[in-house]
Amino acid sequence: MTDYEQLLLQADLLFDHQQINTALEDIADKLKQDYADKKPLLVCVMNGSVITAGHLLPKLNFALEQDYIHATRYGDQTVGGELQWRAKPNAELSGRHVILIEDIFDEGVTLAALREYCHAAGAVSVSCVCLFNKQHNNKIGTHPEYIGLEVPNRYVFGFGMDVEGLWRNLPAVYAMKES
Repeated sequence: MTDYEQLLLQADLLFDHQQINTALEDIADKLKQDYADKKPLLVCVMNGSVITAGHLLPKLNFALEQDYIHATRYGDQTVGGELQWRAKPNAELSGRHVILIEDIFDEGVTLAALREYCHAAGAVSVSCVCLFNKQHNNKIGTHPEYIGLEVPNRYVFGFGMDVEGLWRNLPAVYAMKES
């Protein structure tokens, strides 16, 4: 058994796939109410929100455009550092209602920078979907408008979130065992 398999076996299951899907359906219903007539631009924040976006977008039965952005503070680390820009959206943001899709709202540093970028590019409005909200009081900037589930202030992984680049593919969310 590898160390990574052992890590998964020792981790605490926080949310199974059905609980996550229910949260995504709730978010989709709210987005339909708020954006069905606005043809928004949904921007997937790479890499973590690929899984979230892939499950959320098919639940949205209205006209929208999809793009991605890649800015990270983590890379392969477990603690955030300086923001690194890797890719910006190809779509024109000016005059658009932009919805950022994030996997988790932790401290809010990345989200604040992404919002600032979108507003500077001329977005009419910028809102954010975060499937998970980490519970702690060290947050900056504005909170996401759409939150799916609350997670404890622990290192979480699965459903797009990784441990050293691995386990993004898990259909559930786990927290590393507390030491």
